[in-house]
Amino acid sequence: MNTRRAVLYLHGLGGSAAEAEHYRPLFSDCDVIGLDYHGIAPWDAGAEIKEKVEKLRSEYESVALIGNSLGAFLAMHAGVDSRLDRAYFISPVVDMESLILSGMARDGVTEEMLKEKGSVPASIGPAHSWDYLCYVRTHPVEWRVPTAILYAEHDGLMPYETVAAFAKAHRASLTVMPDGEHWFHTEEQMRFLDEWLLKERRQG
Repeated sequence: MNTRRAVLYLHGLGGSAAEAEHYRPLFSDCDVIGLDYHGIAPWDAGAEIKEKVEKLRSEYESVALIGNSLGAFLAMHAGVDSRLDRAYFISPVVDMESLILSGMARDGVTEEMLKEKGSVPASIGPAHSWDYLCYVRTHPVEWRVPTAILYAEHDGLMPYETVAAFAKAHRASLTVMPDGEHWFHTEEQMRFLDEWLLKERRQG
């Protein structure tokens, strides 16, 4: 048994496991591992995430998770919460149904149309999927991991009220970056993110 601790990083849409490199100095006492999961559907990526978490659990005494945007959503649908000691969510997608429905409304896609066609191209991002919409409606989030959430004031995907309600329901801490964006990427945003992570580590 490896007595060191592991941190699994799950990137957002369009990201990659290479982003895990950024977090290594912040978790210098841990092995930080990024996972390049395939697909964005929880029934596909979820199985990969679960397999990776189980492998890490067999090799380390402690396993934490950093979930970025879609990565946080997929983690919550991978059935791994009993295997994690701590989670850090950055701009998490905590209400996929509302995100799907708003995208459909933007593109003029009705539920009847989507049910009939199964899949309809989207003007932004992945295609609208009837299977995906049905999945999120029939699989509510079950998450029991001590979690810290970082949210940006100008997040264009998830309203603050939605994230705040999730944090309250799951007893997660919630930090808001003033003037921040959903995608943390500027020097100022990354500095805020780093300071938040270090603070949460000290308190956790």
